[in-house]
Amino acid sequence: MNRTMKRLSMVAVALCALLLAACDKVPAGHVGVKFQLYGDGKGALQELPPGRYWVGWGYEMYTFPTFTQTYTFTRSSNEGRPVDESLSFQTAQGLIVNADVGITYHVDPGKVTLIFQKYRKGIDEITDIYLRNMVRDALVKEAANLDIESVYGKGKAHLIEAVQNDVAAEVASVGIVIEKIYWIGELRLPDNVVQSINAKIQATQMAEQRQNEVAQAQAEAQKVEAEAEGRAKAALTIAEADAKAISLKGDALRQNPNVLQMSAIEKWDGHLPTYNGGGMLPFVNLQAHEASK
Repeated sequence: MNRTMKRLSMVAVALCALLLAACDKVPAGHVGVKFQLYGDGKGALQELPPGRYWVGWGYEMYTFPTFTQTYTFTRSSNEGRPVDESLSFQTAQGLIVNADVGITYHVDPGKVTLIFQKYRKGIDEITDIYLRNMVRDALVKEAANLDIESVYGKGKAHLIEAVQNDVAAEVASVGIVIEKIYWIGELRLPDNVVQSINAKIQATQMAEQRQNEVAQAQAEAQKVEAEAEGRAKAALTIAEADAKAISLKGDALRQNPNVLQMSAIEKWDGHLPTYNGGGMLPFVNLQAHEASK
């Protein structure tokens, strides 16, 4: 009897284990897709909200998160998968550029079934295989028309923006919404190319510096010239004013000759000079002076 009970218990445990193995869970923030593997309804899909479900034999359950996903395709073994997932592409000159690229996206909850029908994979496989290939292909296409200086410099932001637009347009119809594709760190170029670009940038900067110095010197010279011209105009104005004043004074004296004599009389101390070095005596019309008294 005890042996029979023990066997029944073992069978019950095994059945429970099998039943649990045939159950699956759709976590919160996910949408499940139940896929039939065999039978007349092979390939049938059933979309499931969060919860625990009996999957049964001959079915598989795939779950798709509906919140934002972030993944980085890098050379580092500490990010993503422990392999080199960095992306390489060529410029218009055929130079190889290697880069680490990040992507953020989310799945449209209403199109999960469509996504599965398109890729027949879960979200991890879609990210690792399909999205990575799309980003790589877009980089190759967009960079093929750019020279290395543009990719390494001012065209870097425009390149990744074009890649984002290409990938977003490709997956939008199946329910994957690309939020951002972005560079991680610096682009990796051959050392000789980096040195050549840096030398060219340095030469350009030095040429611009020389142009700025020449422009500054010209500005200083123009400033000095302007100041000198200003001083000359000021001196000329003063001289013209003085000459005009003298001319006006001369005209006034010619028109009034007695004014000069009256000015001399007012300044005379009443004594005639005893010696004047042979020059002429100051003019004093004593008769006019006496008459004025």
